[in-house]
Amino acid sequence: MSKQNYELQHGKPDLPPFIHVRTPSAWEACLSRLRRQPRLAIDLEANSMYAYQEEICLIQISIPGQDYIVDPLGDFSLAGLGELIQDPEVEKIFHAAEYDLILMKRQFGWELENLFDTMWAARILGVQRVGLANILADLYQVKLNKKYQRADWCRRPLSRAQLAYAQADTHYLFDLRAHFSDKLEAAGHIEEAREIFAEQTEIELSDNSFDSDSFWSIHGAYKLPAAGKSVLKALAIYRDREARRRDKPHFKILHDKTLIQLAREQPRNRQELARIRGMSQGQINRYGRDLLRLIKDNRELPPPPRPPRRQRPPQDVMDRYERLHTWRKERGRARGVESDVIISRDALWALARANPQSKAELAEVAGVGPWRFQAYADEILDLLNRH
Repeated sequence: MSKQNYELQHGKPDLPPFIHVRTPSAWEACLSRLRRQPRLAIDLEANSMYAYQEEICLIQISIPGQDYIVDPLGDFSLAGLGELIQDPEVEKIFHAAEYDLILMKRQFGWELENLFDTMWAARILGVQRVGLANILADLYQVKLNKKYQRADWCRRPLSRAQLAYAQADTHYLFDLRAHFSDKLEAAGHIEEAREIFAEQTEIELSDNSFDSDSFWSIHGAYKLPAAGKSVLKALAIYRDREARRRDKPHFKILHDKTLIQLAREQPRNRQELARIRGMSQGQINRYGRDLLRLIKDNRELPPPPRPPRRQRPPQDVMDRYERLHTWRKERGRARGVESDVIISRDALWALARANPQSKAELAEVAGVGPWRFQAYADEILDLLNRH
């Protein structure tokens, strides 16, 4: 595609009309067209900045000649889309898919098959600026409006400007896919890309349920005096309960820095509470009585036990990892790509622990797919065998 193919209006793309899918009949018509496509370009919008548990609030889907904006809060089932997401015969084009794949698996249980990730394609080719807005600006002189990047996408109604913003996230992906696919083929990296795309779809969900001992991860927790640690744990539990009750993320109840200062200074009245940085009058009115009570009730308690230290790998494993890490960095620098394009950090640890001494053993190590095996097996084995 040439840069002239997009008409610009005040530096912004003049996009064709989209179809806003909000009713069962509109969704059935949309799904009927999607089922006839070999490729779909997809993006999601969620409300992670506004809810206790994030939710998919908008699904953008593009096919050649048409952009759809699907409202997943509508009164219709998305099971048909899930079938397409999981169909290995249908390619799904995303830009930076990881977060969206996590959202889909967590909320709907969908596990995507057959991914083309334009962000990873750019990284494999050594592109430095890999954000979608940067790539479109560099390739096509299209300037995206990022005004709504932090919008609450579950709030209705959505403005026309929000919908246009959302449309732009998938409208160009077919062109980017064609551009990067050609570049990957010409550079001899298309098989490497397919291997990395497949790896990106292997999503393992972390346990995001609240852990009462998670307060230890708050910056400054270990430096508190003993009584402060007891108070901090109580405050963190209280914050989570309020966040869940009000369906807000933790930071919109009380910021981490505010919890630390509360635990350190342990105010005894509303006047002292008002001197805590980050405590607004609204927060004092809403939470003040509970906070003062919690501080009073927990300041004399013994400190909670420190979590056990993570066991350090044996020294020989550490040594192998450092050698592999240095090799990966040098390999990436020589090729002009970030080092994790060469091989993932998890794969380096798997190699360091397994210490394969033959190609047969190396082929069994997680994270070393067929392309990487072909490209790097001799180098990796030579590095491990020399030491």
